[in-house]
Amino acid sequence: MRVSALIATVVTAALTLTACGGGADNAANQEATLRVAVSPVPHAKILNWVKNNLAASKNLKIEVVEFQDYVLPNTSLVDKQLEANYFQHVPYLTEFLKERGGDLKFVTPVHIEPLAVFSKKVKNIADLPSGGKVALSQDASNQTRALKLLQANGVLKLKPGTEAGAALKDIGENPKNLKFVELEPAQLARSLDDTDASIVNGNYAIDAGLDPIKGSLAVEKAENNPYANGLVTRPELAEDKRIKALAELLTSQQTRDYIQKEFGGAVIPA
Repeated sequence: MRVSALIATVVTAALTLTACGGGADNAANQEATLRVAVSPVPHAKILNWVKNNLAASKNLKIEVVEFQDYVLPNTSLVDKQLEANYFQHVPYLTEFLKERGGDLKFVTPVHIEPLAVFSKKVKNIADLPSGGKVALSQDASNQTRALKLLQANGVLKLKPGTEAGAALKDIGENPKNLKFVELEPAQLARSLDDTDASIVNGNYAIDAGLDPIKGSLAVEKAENNPYANGLVTRPELAEDKRIKALAELLTSQQTRDYIQKEFGGAVIPA
């Protein structure tokens, strides 16, 4: 049923994009509607708030296109079916382009979703059992992020010099002999019944009703955090007045106030 629902979501999004007309025509017309791909939470919620409350002040028309995964928002943008997306951080975008190709530009950071460790089995990260199962993201940038979070909380040690791009092979010390399971980010919150702990991206945690601040074993620090989610477009659209207007609205004080009020510490303005 979940697979069917995801297929339906993707098909609906594809039909919507097709119905909107050719990407080249839309890109050439700076008065046209700006089509922006987002993850449902919190990105769609934030962008819809901007659309409903601030966009008119810039004569900006926005179409919010939701995707459930981290791949289609980029491939659709590369293929000129969209003008922008808002769901990812710079390390993920860099890794994506290296693996899949394309040319995209990060325009501005908007917010941070602190990564957090959740468990239904233990109340303290120090109580993870010997040989316990821990789920983390299979994509390279978020796997590095998860391993650094575990290291910061004394669960393991990475080999010296590997922190910047650490993967499972770079674990130097694993005193509890934890077993790691690599999953798609969207599956991590749902894996909690089958793991001793799962390290969940902020958007999926919020969507699953998990509280990164009050309900986790450990949470990323916001200070000097390089994983701010932001607005991305194609290079030829970087100077498009619609992109510039949206960047200004997403980073405005009004939007900052909305994010803080709506999400508290679970989403932090960047």
